[in-house]
Amino acid sequence: MYYTSSILKSSVTSNKSTINEQLPQRLFPRREVMPPRNDVLWRIERGAVRSLTWSEEGTFITLGYWGPGDIIGYPLSRVKPYQIECLTSVEVSILPPQLWYQDINALLSHIQQSEELLSIVHRKPTSLRLWHFLVWLSGKFGRDVEQGRLVDITLTHQEIAEVLNITRVTVTRLLQQFEEEGSLLRYKRLIILYLAN
Repeated sequence: MYYTSSILKSSVTSNKSTINEQLPQRLFPRREVMPPRNDVLWRIERGAVRSLTWSEEGTFITLGYWGPGDIIGYPLSRVKPYQIECLTSVEVSILPPQLWYQDINALLSHIQQSEELLSIVHRKPTSLRLWHFLVWLSGKFGRDVEQGRLVDITLTHQEIAEVLNITRVTVTRLLQQFEEEGSLLRYKRLIILYLAN
């Protein structure tokens, strides 16, 4: 029984990797908006995107940040308007509906990350909200360097403000405060967090 189960599992895994190798790929340049297709999902192979909407006044509302291994696409949202903007050059695999079930773990991860970001956006005080957001970014897009944890995605103060529903001036002031306290190091547009182990 175990032997048969192992063969079946191996066959499914092998079949999945064969299918993934045959998936069409697409490249998007930085700042391009991905086309609003309801018939596909995209799995990010390389790069970073953000999903967003905007208010009646035209204020951007960032809904999430997504990187390699994440599944994104218009079928995952009921928010209108909705768009997916490339923050870097992005390479994706195109997943047709008949293959969506194969990436259930990535779809669950999408839900979990959305809820995690939502919980961060509602933290108080504002300084705690910004700090948790930076830690979240460093976990998703960061890498360890000699000085600490590098947030390896470049966001403007305005883009950070849009995510956290605060002003750009507040983001700038709090980043300066964190730097003075020795919690982070800024070099040009890069941020390195000093995280206690």
